[in-house]
Amino acid sequence: MYVRLKPLLAAALLLASGAAAAADTISIVDVRPLPSVGVPGASHTLLMHVHTFRGTRWETDEVIKAVSESAGLLAQCGVALESSELRIIDSPRRFHYYYTPVSRQLLRALTVRKPAVFFAEDTRNDPAFDAEAIGLSNAKSRPELVNTVWIAHGARDLPHALAHELVHILTNSGEHSKVPGNLMQADTSPKNTHLTPAQCEQVRSRGEAHGLLRRIPGKDP
Repeated sequence: MYVRLKPLLAAALLLASGAAAAADTISIVDVRPLPSVGVPGASHTLLMHVHTFRGTRWETDEVIKAVSESAGLLAQCGVALESSELRIIDSPRRFHYYYTPVSRQLLRALTVRKPAVFFAEDTRNDPAFDAEAIGLSNAKSRPELVNTVWIAHGARDLPHALAHELVHILTNSGEHSKVPGNLMQADTSPKNTHLTPAQCEQVRSRGEAHGLLRRIPGKDP
C-alpha cells in the first residue's frame, strides 16, 4: 500500500509546486513608447520605465497623460522626457497593490530602468499614501524599491503628485517646501507648480550623480 502511495504523493507534490510556480509568474506582456516631452535648451534627459498592471482600473490614456503632464512640470528645470516606456505587467493580483514585502518580490522578478514608476491598484501599507517615493535615503530596509515611485488609483492631482514624487527621487530628499505655489508643498495641488532655481539645481546635479538623469552633451544648466 505505502509503496503505491509514495509515487502518487510525489506526483501530487510536483503538480502542486508547479501550480504554485505558475501562480507566481510575472511577465511584461506589452511595451509602448511614451511620447517625448521636448524642452528648448534642456540640459538633461529623463528616461524611465512606467508600469501598470493588467486587470487594474488604470486606463492607458490616463497614465500617458499623467506622465506627459508631470514631465511638463519638470521641464522648468531643463529636464526633458525622452525614450521612456510604458510597460504592462501580467502578475498575480497581490502584486497589483503596493505593499512593501510583496512589491520587493515584484522588483526581484523584473528588470527595470530607474527611476521606475508603478501605477498600482491601491496601497496596503500602513500608513497609506496615495503616492510614495523611495529614494536612496529611505531604501535601506527595502533596497529593491530604491528609486521607485508608487501611485495608487484615485490619487489626487495626479500629474502634480507624480512630478512631486519624481523630484523627491531625483533630489534624493524628502524635504517639503512652505513657499506658496511650490511643487514640493506637502499637499499637492494644481496651484502648486513652481520649483526654485535651487531646487532645480538639486534635481539636475543629484539626478545626474545618481544615474537617473543624462546630461545632454555640450549642454550646461
